[in-house]
Amino acid sequence: MKTVTERISVGLEAETGMEDITAEVQDAVEKSGLHDGIVTIFIIGATGAVSTIEFEPGLLKDVPRALENIAPSDIPYEHHLTWGCDNGRSHVKSTLIGPSMTVPFTDGKLTLGTWQQIVAMNFDTKARSREIVIQILG
Repeated sequence: MKTVTERISVGLEAETGMEDITAEVQDAVEKSGLHDGIVTIFIIGATGAVSTIEFEPGLLKDVPRALENIAPSDIPYEHHLTWGCDNGRSHVKSTLIGPSMTVPFTDGKLTLGTWQQIVAMNFDTKARSREIVIQILG
């Protein structure tokens, strides 16, 4: 077994900024020289997340709207009272989606569906540059 770790930075807009990072993850797998294994994608930070989505304009609107229904911006959060900040909903959203995911790869190619892209997400109330760890095991 061999492990290869890469890091990338992605600039993300505030409040559910999403960026397709599939190509960067695929490039890291190809550069690793490994043929079969798994790749874990992890975003650093308490208000970021990683998931898969069909990266198309409709869903780029639908996902934020659905998450707003789950963790609305117009209600009080205990996090605000504790820390004097405004991003309690950001923490709730990132907790629900999660900071990492694992994708298998075969013959050096990610095993993803036709309409399935890997996305980095920022739920914070301000734009952020997020560091993403790509760890390949094979």
